[in-house]
Amino acid sequence: MSEEAKKRKREVVGEVVSTKMDKTIVVKVKRRFPHPQFRKTVTSFKKYYAHDENNDAGIGDTVRLAESRPLSRLKRWTLVKVESRNPDAVSA
Repeated sequence: MSEEAKKRKREVVGEVVSTKMDKTIVVKVKRRFPHPQFRKTVTSFKKYYAHDENNDAGIGDTVRLAESRPLSRLKRWTLVKVESRNPDAVSA
């Protein structure tokens, strides 16, 4: 395995479902795969707690997360960038 492959962090894309905590967002990531036995497409969801240093993300935004060192009991991901903003969000 090359040095570059070892250092690359895993990234996921998902939708922000909560921004109630300071510098923390909760992101729901959708994964689609065929069922092992029945071959029907199954959708599963998983929530990740991520570090958002500048509180950039809002509810409904699509964001990209990267794996990081443990930052707290639940946070193991950091916000890389906001892919798209939620057009229905209320501007403060």
